[in-house]
Amino acid sequence: MASDQQRLDSFTTMSPNMRGHEDLVAFVRRLGQLGLMIGILLAAGSIGYVLTTDEGFWDSFVLSLDTVATVGSIPAPTGTGAELVRVGLIILGVGTLFYALVTVAEFFVAGHIAEILTERRSLKMIASFTDHYIICGFGRVGRQVARDLHAAGARYVVIDSNPESREVASAVGVRYLEGAPSDDELLRAAGIERARGLVACMDSDAENIFTTLTARELRADIAIIARASVEDSEKKLKRAGADRVISPYKASGTEMARLALHPQVSGTQQVASEYRMEEIEVVAGCDGVGRTIGDVRGGAFIVGVRHADGSFLPVPAAETALGPGDVVMALGTPNTLDRLEALFVTAGRAKSPPAARSAADDAGAVV
Repeated sequence: MASDQQRLDSFTTMSPNMRGHEDLVAFVRRLGQLGLMIGILLAAGSIGYVLTTDEGFWDSFVLSLDTVATVGSIPAPTGTGAELVRVGLIILGVGTLFYALVTVAEFFVAGHIAEILTERRSLKMIASFTDHYIICGFGRVGRQVARDLHAAGARYVVIDSNPESREVASAVGVRYLEGAPSDDELLRAAGIERARGLVACMDSDAENIFTTLTARELRADIAIIARASVEDSEKKLKRAGADRVISPYKASGTEMARLALHPQVSGTQQVASEYRMEEIEVVAGCDGVGRTIGDVRGGAFIVGVRHADGSFLPVPAAETALGPGDVVMALGTPNTLDRLEALFVTAGRAKSPPAARSAADDAGAVV
């Protein structure tokens, strides 16, 4: 049992070239064993006919071949010994030939040959890729990464060890390699030498760390973006060689808190430690309605304005007036953006200053 599990584990970590080669070698080996069994059977039948009939060895071989193949073109020999040899050849010969037929049919009907050919075509396509991306893990996060890369027109290859993910990937035509993403041969098969970046987004932080270490060892200059489920893993992924580490839970929690605190802000992007870019909606009834860009921008830089009718105005002039439903795209420091946000908050949504918080609120604050 342990040896079977070891063989299964070694199979799942094989590169696609090795796996397809192993399937073909196993099939040829079985055919070779069947051919050897048929040869031994014909030799034994020929010797049996020589001993039980007056025929020579060649005539006995032809008679054995006729019996094993169930052709029946040669009259059956008489005599008890010859009939026993004939019965044995028929039973063993039919069984062996039937097993050979089942082996060949299983190889083709089960789709092994089709899988090998499909995998080889996929490998040839991947070998032609340059400046593509490698997605390690095809769970919920990996599928979203694939959708976004596809929408951006970028080419990518997916590596995942889950057989269920292979079915999902095949259904949508994704270039997919099955196996452990931390395997050197599999990363090479995915074209890591020519790839632009690698995304390690598996559910396990340990697997993401191992994959990042392997990828960094194989390619020192590749961009690696890794996923971390817990905060402690972020530092380890950085030490392993990840350029950027993303925590989906941390990011989603931060985004939800930001939307709760700044309902008028529809989008934000941290440009640097002291600068960020925000999309701020001009809410009906706020102080900013009817005012111009020059009146409201202060120390912030207004990158663009998306009007309520959907039209976009890049780098608007200072005299551009703002109306309800417009979205202002601004770049600035947190202080300048906070002042800008305050202009677009209605009276009912005005934020209380920090000093107005009660002692009970401070006591319940999360540290």
